[in-house]
Amino acid sequence: MDIDAFVAAHGPRWRRLEELARRRRLSGPESDELVDGYQEVATHLSVVRSSAPDAALVAYLSSVLARARTRTTGTRTASWRDVGTFLGATFPAALYRTRRWWIGTLLVDVAVAAVMILWLLQHPGVQSTLVPPAEADRLVDVDFERYYSTYAASHFAAQVWTNNAWVAALCISLGVFGLPVVYLLLTNVLNVAVIGALMIQHGRGSLFFGLILPHGLLELTAVFVAAGVGLRLFWSWVDPGPRTRGQSLAHEGRSAVAVALGLVLVLLVSGVIEAFVTPSPLPTWARIGIGAAAEALFFGYVFGPGRRAFRAGHTGDLAADRLEDQVATAG
Repeated sequence: MDIDAFVAAHGPRWRRLEELARRRRLSGPESDELVDGYQEVATHLSVVRSSAPDAALVAYLSSVLARARTRTTGTRTASWRDVGTFLGATFPAALYRTRRWWIGTLLVDVAVAAVMILWLLQHPGVQSTLVPPAEADRLVDVDFERYYSTYAASHFAAQVWTNNAWVAALCISLGVFGLPVVYLLLTNVLNVAVIGALMIQHGRGSLFFGLILPHGLLELTAVFVAAGVGLRLFWSWVDPGPRTRGQSLAHEGRSAVAVALGLVLVLLVSGVIEAFVTPSPLPTWARIGIGAAAEALFFGYVFGPGRRAFRAGHTGDLAADRLEDQVATAG
């Protein structure tokens, strides 16, 4: 598509819509013109996105449409009903729909971590090149256990939550490129494997699993969900199916945003467990039991409400009333 010719042909219509959207008062015919113009320009935006995705033009048309939409429908404010719909349908449906991606990511990473730990235990010389003996002794004897009780629990929970939310956001935002997500996963798995192998080699394996499992089950699952959704985002433009690449990427991108928002709450729960349960004086079986219960509740959420919402037609995408209307138009 010739973008300059498209702008020349439809530019006056866009400026007219912008003018109407800025007016304080509109007559009856002008209100009708505003609605018709909104639908027409929304279609123009769709054409630009799919045929010639010029960033500046997309941003301009989006801003004009946002102002026009607010003028035609009024400002839509979030309500408890919106929150309930998100937690009861949008988020769990998105998790269920992408389950093969993140469960596959989880299984592969756990298997790779186990193989790495076994290999490092059989090759202790490699461990010494990765972590000098003096640092390894300090990590095993002091640092690993002290890490969970150095700060006040509330501050530590906030720190953990922020860090893990950042990692999850990176996995999703970089997912469109594919390889950065794989790199983040390998880095995370390598860190866990090296520390786990050191702790087991020094006879502190029970301490390692007793401290990492209570919060790590849910925390790592959230990271794997983010990575799986990120990889699904990458695949959406590699193999878009019946949609155009732009439409497929937009659909998966909106669903990925829903997952990212929901994972903030999941990571908040794992952060609270890490700050208050992991370093607590509870017996190891009780701490791990709390972590396992949180993990079971998460999977129950995915395969209970998530499956029901998905079968009811929810996909994690925006509701139909929040997507732009389209009308037929000539390019």
